[in-house]
Amino acid sequence: MAAASGADQLANLHLDEVTGEKVSKTELKKRQKQRLLQEKKKEKANAPAAKPRPMSAEEEESNLTPNQYFEIRSGKVQKLRQSKAPNPYPHKFKVTTDLRDFLQRYESIKTGEHLKDVEIRVGGRIYTKRASGTKLVFYDIRAEGVKVQVMCQSQEATGDNSFEQQHEHLRRGDIIGIVGYPGRTAPRSRAEGELSIFAREIILLTPCLHQIPTERYGFKDQEQRYRQRYLDLIMNDKSRNILLTRSKMITYMRRYLDERDFVEVETPMMNTIAGGATAKPFITHHNDLDMNLFMRVAPELYLKMLIVGGLERVYELGRQFRNEGIDLTHNPEFTTCEFYMAYADVYDLMDITEDLVSGLVKHVTGSHQTTFHTQSGEEYHVNWEKPWQRIDMMGALEKACGEKFPPGEELHTTQTNEFLKGILKKMKVECTPPQTNARMLDKLVGEFIEERCVNPTFITGHPQMMSPLAKYHRERAGLCERFEAFVCKKEIVNAYTELNDPFDQRLRFEEQARQKDQGDDEAQMIDENYCTSLEYGLPPTGGWGMGIDRLVMFLTDNYGIKEVLSFPFMKDEANSGKDKMTAAEVVGIQPMVEEGIRESNSNAPRSMWVNDELYSAQVEHVRRP
Repeated sequence: MAAASGADQLANLHLDEVTGEKVSKTELKKRQKQRLLQEKKKEKANAPAAKPRPMSAEEEESNLTPNQYFEIRSGKVQKLRQSKAPNPYPHKFKVTTDLRDFLQRYESIKTGEHLKDVEIRVGGRIYTKRASGTKLVFYDIRAEGVKVQVMCQSQEATGDNSFEQQHEHLRRGDIIGIVGYPGRTAPRSRAEGELSIFAREIILLTPCLHQIPTERYGFKDQEQRYRQRYLDLIMNDKSRNILLTRSKMITYMRRYLDERDFVEVETPMMNTIAGGATAKPFITHHNDLDMNLFMRVAPELYLKMLIVGGLERVYELGRQFRNEGIDLTHNPEFTTCEFYMAYADVYDLMDITEDLVSGLVKHVTGSHQTTFHTQSGEEYHVNWEKPWQRIDMMGALEKACGEKFPPGEELHTTQTNEFLKGILKKMKVECTPPQTNARMLDKLVGEFIEERCVNPTFITGHPQMMSPLAKYHRERAGLCERFEAFVCKKEIVNAYTELNDPFDQRLRFEEQARQKDQGDDEAQMIDENYCTSLEYGLPPTGGWGMGIDRLVMFLTDNYGIKEVLSFPFMKDEANSGKDKMTAAEVVGIQPMVEEGIRESNSNAPRSMWVNDELYSAQVEHVRRP
């Protein structure tokens, strides 16, 4: 039995021809499979390396440094300028469709549907370019804050240039014109296609000579965003929306005042006296008159002189200039709205302020409730709905400090100065010199009242010596009829019943002059012309001023003023422009000689001397018909 069993086992063994061994069928299959895998690995290792996919021109250029890209791109565009095939800077492209309207009008197009009978002509900037072979190119373009896909197929191409000529020169950042028709793609990978423009012709309108940041990484460096606001607007929709919101706010304010019979006026930007506000002015020089002038710190005095002249409701939206500190909420030049209304007083202005601002907030944001985040991360929920809270200044200070303050008619005295110094010491509040009564009171208000004003709040009952242009309070001696409106602990509006008594005004100006003698650079000077105008009669008048920039900050949730200015003031960059070449210099274009201009002997290639007399004559000829 044992011999028979051994014979059966031998009969079930199979010969391994490689080793000559007899093995089971299972083992043989296992060995054959392993050998087959080893042979395939060997074949793969010995096979010639596959040719890499050739890189597109765009992929090769993505590896260049910004300077290399700029030089190469400038050279290529220069060749196009010379050959005009195509002209990289054509004079005109007719746009018939707004991209925003396109997206709304054709949103209902179904997947795979094309409206070939509808011609679309739009302009936009290329943000992405994707090629699928040589016959199909996709672009994402942006215009007016919206994005749309453009699909370009060689069989659809028309125009003077071939499909390849239309697309080979185009890069991210270029501005192009598209002639095509609306449709929706029919992708295999998903059920719904993308609304697109199916292009018949693409025309280069303006090439971008610089690399623009990719959408993945964006343009986020804060300082560079402020210095290159144009690139910031190209890359960041948020920056664009801030400026649009600002414009919407200013338009609303103009309409509000126009509908109430106010007249918009313009007053001088340069003055011989820096009046109208307590602030330190910029000084400039007039060469022909050989005299110093002050850039205006406020238009107030001129606007009130117009009221004297019979324009009973006037306003001005414009720039002011103050030579003071630069910080998160202050810029050397800023925008204000000031209006003056005959036969109105401070109480009328409070009602107008509540109505104007609450209506503006609702118009711009769609609600009376907004949210604001501070630099430290605090979150303020602001309710702009009227009526607003009202706080009496002197009463609130007495409550905060636990001391009875001197009566209003003594607030300007030397004794009060000593009292206020004692209060500062007691409350551990610092006030930098000069420690005038007005400055010390202002410091206390900032510490103990403004800090409570998150929702819109009126602070009223200011001392007269803090308000040289405001009328005295009709019931409280030593105080004046003035209010400041605060939101999120910052002032947005300053207004008062205007002082129209020429006798009193003269005394107020003289008190300001005394403060200036004490070292207060921000105190106002005596404006003799304004004093004279009051002698002709200023009717009872209410005056109002708002800082536009700060209100924009609150409604767009930005704690820094630079975010809401088109071009904020920036210090010069170190070595700015010294090592940079212009596109003209890169391609070797020489400056043309113009009449009245001759090259200097300086080694700097871009330095030029100007024949002042001839240049001035040419400018006058251009400016004056």
